[in-house]
Amino acid sequence: MSPTINVKGSDSGSARVLGSGASGIAELLLFHPVDTIAKRLMSNKTKVSMATISPIIFKEHAAAPLGRRLLSLFPGLGYAAGYKVTQRIYKYGGQPYFHDVLSRNYKSSFTNAFGERKGKMVMQAAAGSLTGIGEVVLLPLDALKIKRQVNPEAFRGRGVVRIFMEEGTTLYRGWGWTMARNAPGSFALFGASAMTKEYMFGIQDYHKATWGQNFVASIAGAVASITVAAPLDTIKTRIQNANFESKVSGVTVIKDLLKNEGPGALFKGLTPKILVVGPKLVFSYTLAQSLIPWFSKYV
Repeated sequence: MSPTINVKGSDSGSARVLGSGASGIAELLLFHPVDTIAKRLMSNKTKVSMATISPIIFKEHAAAPLGRRLLSLFPGLGYAAGYKVTQRIYKYGGQPYFHDVLSRNYKSSFTNAFGERKGKMVMQAAAGSLTGIGEVVLLPLDALKIKRQVNPEAFRGRGVVRIFMEEGTTLYRGWGWTMARNAPGSFALFGASAMTKEYMFGIQDYHKATWGQNFVASIAGAVASITVAAPLDTIKTRIQNANFESKVSGVTVIKDLLKNEGPGALFKGLTPKILVVGPKLVFSYTLAQSLIPWFSKYV
């Protein structure tokens, strides 16, 4: 018997779209410069020092006035807006949908395998993993955003429509590595969050968590997700920020990275990502978890 796909959860579809979309817009306005810095640090293949940090972060604007340097951290804002808002709607609004499907069709299987309490948490994590895998459909927008941030020369004055027409499937370069990164990363995000609510706060219905409880759970989820996904995220970023005509494979990236930089380079940028980029995930996830139930009261 095929699983039931058309399911209705505790929150309306409109509430999920509005809550997750609002969190994506707020995150973009606050954290786009932070994301640019992290991507440029991860893409840098030279040793980072006090003398080189400014050219790495600000590129050709390293010697420009402060205002110009700050504005240089907003490249590809249009691509970022399209990607980030769509991604957050899909990720935070889509995970509850996948959870509803799993709960309706496979709840007994999770309960039999892990027990009622753990099964509920694993189901949240599994729904997150499925969401992360499906996120690959947004890869072209992610690729354009990253290239605009770290390799603007790849655009050569071309508009987004022309790039889509000329590059086609090239924009899906690194899709396998993206799925490999997203599956465990999203599993850790939603799983650690559910575990925190369950064991730290004793919450049975996760929708009833307070803003503060959502915040703490989001911190646990974000740190777990970023750490688990870090090596594959570094590989994915280096594949995507190459010129369009470059056909470098993930295996080649790993070989060159291990040969020239050592295994520690797989976690390059992890500390600034947790300390600086991590808060944007905490911010948006907390906001989404709080806004979705709130919007459900009205739509």
